[in-house]
Amino acid sequence: MDKRSFTKKAGIAVDVLMYLILLVQMLYVFTGNTLHEWLGIGFFLCLIIHIIIKRKVIAGMWKGGKKSAARRFSDIVTVLLFLCIIVLMLSSMGVSRLLFQWFRFMGSSDLHRYLATAVLTLAVVHGGMHGYIRTKKKKTAAFLIAAGAAASIAIGLALVPYMNRHFRTVNVDRRQAVEGEKVEWSGSKPLVVYFTRVGNTDFEEDVDAVSGASLMLCDGELTGSNYLVAEMVCDALDCQMEAITVTGKKYPSSYGDTVSVAGRELRDKARPDIAPVDVSGYDDIILVYPLWWGTVPMPVATFLEGTDLSGKHIYLIATQGSSGFSKSTADIRDMAKGADVTEVMSIYCDDIPTARQSIADELKRITR
Repeated sequence: MDKRSFTKKAGIAVDVLMYLILLVQMLYVFTGNTLHEWLGIGFFLCLIIHIIIKRKVIAGMWKGGKKSAARRFSDIVTVLLFLCIIVLMLSSMGVSRLLFQWFRFMGSSDLHRYLATAVLTLAVVHGGMHGYIRTKKKKTAAFLIAAGAAASIAIGLALVPYMNRHFRTVNVDRRQAVEGEKVEWSGSKPLVVYFTRVGNTDFEEDVDAVSGASLMLCDGELTGSNYLVAEMVCDALDCQMEAITVTGKKYPSSYGDTVSVAGRELRDKARPDIAPVDVSGYDDIILVYPLWWGTVPMPVATFLEGTDLSGKHIYLIATQGSSGFSKSTADIRDMAKGADVTEVMSIYCDDIPTARQSIADELKRITR
């Protein structure tokens, strides 16, 4: 085998390996964090090899001369892909829990997921354009490229969050997760008010099989994700917490059914009955809640509208699977008449078990 033939085959092998790694990385729900980080290292090593093999082609991108529209589009996609990969590399270091814990920048899981989706999508278009330029069946190639790009976006923004909710079991050591750095709150101690599925749901006996659905097993006990976040806040500030608890019909055990019920409640502007939450002795309230359909669960709306919050300051900590605070902040400002509302942080569901230090950092930021 001559050198040129070997280089070509090596380039194809590296390209295929990179695509496979990207797909496996999107399925991190099943691979776990350790393998996810090491595969990330492997991907970037493959990228370096890819650049070395394709260095002449890459250099040719910057040469002048007449190019077809398809070639120009392919070059633009290549540049965008490279830039996204570089930013993804930094983001990967920022969200690392094992190999790059010292790297304290770009630690947003939301950003990391969006970048990974962008890289997968651009990589599909990048590879597809090579075939498009060579083939005579342009319409078929264009359709396949568009379908591949749409599938990549769907995998990153829909399938991955779905799998995380329905197939991932989370086991947590309570003491390790909750205890950490203490934060001095300026003024009187706040009250942490939280809403979580445990206590508001009629769970079936086998619910631990889907404990990734806003639930976790904490020291072997079924625990709501937002309860754990509330515990972290209370440990940091040495303050009290109160739960928002539905007094009427509970939510169904199935996460999917709960999503459906929550959607109907939102559409009907329902206000489920809840147990009273006494906030009269507090000036500051830290509200911990999950995002349901892009806003607060309707029992939280009952609390906000049915409680005298005028003159109080509400600090928001949201947990979510895809969308930051979404429109919950604006909705809370409308519901909590007379209260000042401040966003503290939005925690991606995967990051809840290891969010303790991030919570302390954000609490220190708002108390300065």
